[in-house]
Amino acid sequence: MSRKVTLFTGQWADLPLETLAIKAKQFGYDGLELACWGDHFEVSRANRESSYTGEKLALLKGHGLSVWSISNHLLGQAVSDNIDERHQAILPPHVWGDGKPAGVNERAAQEMIDTAKAAKKLGVRVVNGFTGSPIWHLLYSFPPVPPKMIDAGFAKFAKQWKPILDEFQKLGIKFALEVHPTEIAFDIASAQRALEALDFHPAFGFNYDPSHLGYQGVDYVAFIRKFHDRIFHAHMKDVYWSPTPTEAGVFGGHTNFGDPRRYWEFRSLGRGSINFEEIIRALNDINYQGPLSVEWEDIRMDREHGATESAAFVKRLSFAPSKVAFDAAFDKSNQ
Repeated sequence: MSRKVTLFTGQWADLPLETLAIKAKQFGYDGLELACWGDHFEVSRANRESSYTGEKLALLKGHGLSVWSISNHLLGQAVSDNIDERHQAILPPHVWGDGKPAGVNERAAQEMIDTAKAAKKLGVRVVNGFTGSPIWHLLYSFPPVPPKMIDAGFAKFAKQWKPILDEFQKLGIKFALEVHPTEIAFDIASAQRALEALDFHPAFGFNYDPSHLGYQGVDYVAFIRKFHDRIFHAHMKDVYWSPTPTEAGVFGGHTNFGDPRRYWEFRSLGRGSINFEEIIRALNDINYQGPLSVEWEDIRMDREHGATESAAFVKRLSFAPSKVAFDAAFDKSNQ
């Protein structure tokens, strides 16, 4: 195994970090990807209290764990989204404020800059997250969408995110967007357009996650090769999609996860439709050296069982690339 295997803590935020750290080590992980919610990593405390990040690192080290990235999906979502009452449930009160959309966008943007500052204090160089999107609601819409509306959406996204990314760049921190439905980038084509809108800002790249691409019909291995210099982090997450027609299609039919009528469903690693063998080979080809971070989701499985089997799955599958040609030994000049 050439890379460390970590567990993303976002789906475990109901547990205190120390409780999760004990469990994660027992599950077989090398470290944690800390979510910026629950008590796992609090951005405001990291920037306000001089001892906070050292205490977090000591806690992890005490349980034989390390950290290579943090994630602030919830705040990033509010930077470019069209804000409504749903966002109040995921935002801290000081960011939600009076709930007026423009103010929420602005406060979320400042919070993302603060997240980069906190990451630097923690000693990590990657912040994963979402961006939100001002134009997701225009996807496959009727009446037809004039191209200028999409152009305006990408322009707005760039105007909101360039100042954030400039601060990331000054701090030596990378922002890795998890390409995902509801974000400005949700497939290869939109990811390319997001890069172009940002003038290929050096602080902007991707948190690669195949599960959000596969069920859409997007070539998730080609994504790695196309954006080889922009893969800043990698999530290991599996998803199943049906080989036959279902009642609720790609858009989900307003059903809940776990509904057997669905076309697709997140699953524990190795139990879905994603070809992780080809992913590992592609990551080797682009010389990705970061962690492989398990984002575990499977509504029909006990999460501790799933997290344990997923750690073993990734460690068994991951391998270092060869440093020699396999047939070089046949050359007598090398003998």
